[in-house]
Amino acid sequence: MKAIVIDTFGGPDVMDYRDFDIAEPGSGELRIRHTAIGVNFIDTYHRTGLYPNPLPLIPGSEGAGEVVAVGPGVTGFKRGDRVVYQGAIGAYAEERNLPAMRALHLPDSIDYETGAAIALKGLTAYYLLFLTWPVRAGETILFHAAAGGMGLIACQWAHSIGARVIGTAGSAEKAALAKANGCDEVINYAEENFPERVRELTGGKGVDVVYDGVGQATFEGSLDCLRPMGLMVSYGNATGPVSIPDLGILARKGSLFLTRPTGAHYYAERNALLAGAKALFAAVESKAIKPHIGQTFRLSEAADAHRALEGRKTVGSTILLP
Repeated sequence: MKAIVIDTFGGPDVMDYRDFDIAEPGSGELRIRHTAIGVNFIDTYHRTGLYPNPLPLIPGSEGAGEVVAVGPGVTGFKRGDRVVYQGAIGAYAEERNLPAMRALHLPDSIDYETGAAIALKGLTAYYLLFLTWPVRAGETILFHAAAGGMGLIACQWAHSIGARVIGTAGSAEKAALAKANGCDEVINYAEENFPERVRELTGGKGVDVVYDGVGQATFEGSLDCLRPMGLMVSYGNATGPVSIPDLGILARKGSLFLTRPTGAHYYAERNALLAGAKALFAAVESKAIKPHIGQTFRLSEAADAHRALEGRKTVGSTILLP
């Protein structure tokens, strides 16, 4: 089968589209034939080695497709089942073996492309909005990169809860898209000072929680957006990793709380994964979340997808088609 293989860490050019042998599914595994594959910013961290993995590496951790073989000891799945998954590296391939514990049955009401576009981002949005900080109606949140795949899903979901959603975006076009997908207000941080604008929008009070996947470029400004004892949720680092050499900054800015969550911990247990998936699929079926696929590439064009993602030329979710 064909796959994107990385033999050395680096830029998009290290992604080699080539033949790759795949073994029979082992104990507890399913063989999945992909129909669609999700692209996420974390894939670039695996490609560059920021989050190192053994080489050679097939990147990608989100996909949807059909079960074509079932390994020993697997229960609950059979050949022909429609499945989706996230959080398991090895997705940029026509087929793959997947631990059955990571697989989720994809409802018939959700097509494969949508499944691949929402699994990782939607399940991340679930733990951010319902577990990390259980957002309540009437609270005000700030969500960075609101026009991205993650942002569009999370902002729509938060809006459906009854939260006031302030988003940020890097262009007028992206701001308009975010405004049409759950944001009550959108700050174009290419033109405005976002901490000052947040203070204006909240009457000087600040927001209850900030969700920041941008990282280094927005981190300290995000702290200035919070009310006293508010929560800073740093869940990604698209512009570079964040460090705090002086924890006293949290005290000086209002006895703030800070967390750096990851789905590997929130979904370590299968029951937690099933609960998140149930809520996500229900939100899509009820139209509380209307997934937006902004870009589609062939699997062979995965390097172009990464260039577009890192160049901030994407909106909504990006998927690869084998």
